[in-house]
Amino acid sequence: MASTLLLLIFGLALVIVGADALVDGATAIAVKMRVTPFVIGITVVAIGTSLPELVVSVTGAAQGISDVAIGNIIGSNIFNTAIILGISALICPVLVVRENVNRDMLWNIASSAAVLFFGIILNQISRWLGLVFLALYALYIFLTLKKQDNKASQEISGMNSSAPIAVSVLKVAAGLVALIFGGRLFVDNAVEIAHLLGWSEKFIAITILAAGTSLPELATGIIAASKGQTQLALGNVVGSNIANVFLILGVSAMVNPLAMANITSVDYSMFMLSPVLIFLFALWGKGDRISRPEGALLVTSGIIYMVFLTFSGGN
Repeated sequence: MASTLLLLIFGLALVIVGADALVDGATAIAVKMRVTPFVIGITVVAIGTSLPELVVSVTGAAQGISDVAIGNIIGSNIFNTAIILGISALICPVLVVRENVNRDMLWNIASSAAVLFFGIILNQISRWLGLVFLALYALYIFLTLKKQDNKASQEISGMNSSAPIAVSVLKVAAGLVALIFGGRLFVDNAVEIAHLLGWSEKFIAITILAAGTSLPELATGIIAASKGQTQLALGNVVGSNIANVFLILGVSAMVNPLAMANITSVDYSMFMLSPVLIFLFALWGKGDRISRPEGALLVTSGIIYMVFLTFSGGN
C-alpha cells in the first residue's frame, strides 16, 4: 500500500510539472501565431489533455467493459465542468466572449444531449453512431478554426514571447508526455486502491478514473487561471468535453458498441446539468465572465454529486 501511495503522489507531481510546461508553451504559440488562447485551448490543449480518457475508454471498449468506457467520459465531463472550470473561476473570473456562447457552449450542450438521447432511446452507442460522432467532431474543429472571435484576442494583446516557436512546441510536447504518464500512474494506483475497497467498475470509472484522467485538465486549468489565461482554461474544459463525447466515444464505439444499461438517471442529470449551467452563467451572468460565486456553485454541485455516488454504495 505504501508503494502504491508513493507512485500516486509521484504521478500527481508529474501532472503539475507537465501542466505548467504545457500552458507556457501553448500561450507562447498563441502569441507567436496570433491565434487566440481559446482556440489553442480547444484544439491542441483539449485534445492533448483528453488522451488519458481516450486510452481508458478505448481500452474499456476493446475489452467489452462498456461501464468503464461510458462511465469514464460521463464522469470526466462532469468533473471538467463542475470542478475544473469552477476552481478556475474561483482563482480568476473566466472571460466568456459571445462566440463562446453562440457556438462552443451550444456544441457542449449538444454533445451531452446526444449521449442522453441515445442512451435513453437506444440504450447503446452503436458503430454507425460512433461514425456520426466522429464526423460531428471534425465539423466542430473545422468551424472553430474557420472563425476566431476578435474580442478573445484581447487576452493576447500586449503579450510578447521571445522564445523560438520550436522551443514552445517542445514545451507543449514535453508537458503532454508528463501529463499523460503522470495521469496514468495516478489512475493505475488509484484504481488498485479502489478495487481493494470493493467498489464497482461503474463507480470507479465515474469517480476515480474520471478524476484521474481529468488531472491534466485540472492542472492545466488551475495554472492557466493563475496566470490570467482564462480563455485557455475555458477552451481546455469545453474542448475536452466535446472531444470526450464526439471523438473518444466515437472511436470507442467504432471499436465495440457501447451498452449504457448501468448509467443512472442521476448520472445523466448531472451530465446534462453541468454544461447547461455554464451556458446560463455566460448568457445571463454579470459582465462577460463566469464569476467567483458562479465558480463556487459549480464546485459545490460537483462535490454533492461525488458525495451522493460515494454514499449510494459505490454502484
